[in-house]
Amino acid sequence: MDNEDWRSAPCSTPTARTYVLGTATVVELRGSLDLATAPGVRAHLDAAAAPPGARVIVDLRPAEFFDCITLGLLCRARRRTLESDGHLNVVCTRPWHLRILTAVGLDTALRPVATLGHALAQAARPQDTAEFSAVRG
Repeated sequence: MDNEDWRSAPCSTPTARTYVLGTATVVELRGSLDLATAPGVRAHLDAAAAPPGARVIVDLRPAEFFDCITLGLLCRARRRTLESDGHLNVVCTRPWHLRILTAVGLDTALRPVATLGHALAQAARPQDTAEFSAVRG
């Protein structure tokens, strides 16, 4: 997200905020993420994924809870970034959240990492997108 795109980024909400870190746009998701908070989360993910070649990092570490709506929004954001030659990384450390991603098969597509540093390193490298067709969000 360059300076021009940043002006159109959504305002921070109790469940989502967006900021630039190095060459990536970070969408930090916090608190309880469910049907009630989905519109705000969607706005942040859509804005981050919109530019061609976007490098998006979704930070789930501050999230206490997320449901299937959030999983769908992550898949949607990943699909949009890949379709425009971008990349989406996920930072996730909570064991319960990692188990959910594994249970639904998103651990291989989203490839969660433990730190923003690891996510930035992955965002800087071109990734194999072979699994893209397996996860359509």
